[in-house]
Amino acid sequence: MQYRKFGNTGVDISVLGFGAMRLPEIQTGEEFAIDEEKAYPMLMRAYELGVNYFDSAPYYCHSNSEAAMGRALKSVRDKVYLSTKIPFGEYKNTGDVRRFLERSLKNMETDYVDFYHFWGINKDTADDIVKWDVMSEVNKLKEEGLIRHMSFSFHDAPEGMKHIIDHLPLASVLCQYNILDRSNEKMIAYAKQKGLGTVVMGPVGGGRLSAPTDLYEKLTGKKSRATYELALRYVMGNPDVCCALSGMGNMDMLEKNVVVANIAGEISADEWVKLGEAMEEVGKFRDLYCTGCKYCMPCPAGIDIPQIFEFYTHVNVYGLAEGIRDKYKWYKKNPWGEGKTVADCTECGLCETKCPQKLLIRTELKRVCGVLEAL
Repeated sequence: MQYRKFGNTGVDISVLGFGAMRLPEIQTGEEFAIDEEKAYPMLMRAYELGVNYFDSAPYYCHSNSEAAMGRALKSVRDKVYLSTKIPFGEYKNTGDVRRFLERSLKNMETDYVDFYHFWGINKDTADDIVKWDVMSEVNKLKEEGLIRHMSFSFHDAPEGMKHIIDHLPLASVLCQYNILDRSNEKMIAYAKQKGLGTVVMGPVGGGRLSAPTDLYEKLTGKKSRATYELALRYVMGNPDVCCALSGMGNMDMLEKNVVVANIAGEISADEWVKLGEAMEEVGKFRDLYCTGCKYCMPCPAGIDIPQIFEFYTHVNVYGLAEGIRDKYKWYKKNPWGEGKTVADCTECGLCETKCPQKLLIRTELKRVCGVLEAL
């Protein structure tokens, strides 16, 4: 595993981080639980392979992610860096930072968090943090040893990131960046210049960039590589990126990502530039840029929006129409009485207010469901 200096934190961070938002789950009726027999060994295996940065949030995996991550890594707690988030949109009164933090610490069964993020803040919320003197609360918790470093995650326009970096004393940033979405590239460089650690979410576009490709061979004359590998190597090949955070849901994905992380530096600067330019032209990967983050859920009408969009991606990008036809039919008749489609949409628009990618979800649902129905 390769490691990089993490801004001015004094930490050396693994170039591959473990995003614990897609841990395997078990569903019983309407209840969800982490599949401990799969998730715990996977988290420990990541540590054994050299991953030292693990990221969660209070509501990931039906609010079970923090607890699973903490329990799985409890025996090596002093050898890893745990990251989680404060839902700052729910902040109302002085003391809320402590309240949210203590809940997360209890979930993770730990006495401190290494990197505590203001979750998905923007320019306006950054101004509120200054106005309400929230950093005084944070500094008190840091003095008590409950927080090692205060950070932020980001889903807004790049200029908002600069405003946050310039106005808040934070240690690191977690933001979207991959070979298809390079809008934050300059701000990632700015963050590093200002001494912040930089962690990238969605390095393979929420799994969208996993189809076979001969692009690398065409560009370099070298043996062709899978698109997910090119995508990871592209992110890791950016010297301003400290860590690529991958939401890994199974052991095979973990093992493959670690192999890529171990050779992250092999892509040359010239190949890196050519690859970025070439992928800009691959339109099918850009169509419907859903990363599967599930921030749009739950849908009041019961529509599983990320699942339907994933079906479409497998048809549009991977050409798996035949298999998806059966899966879509099963989805509409599944045993838990869900199976809601665009026909059940009430046009409330709640999903669109929560989507980090600013997708026109209602419009896309109509288009996508039309394609799936015609299979």
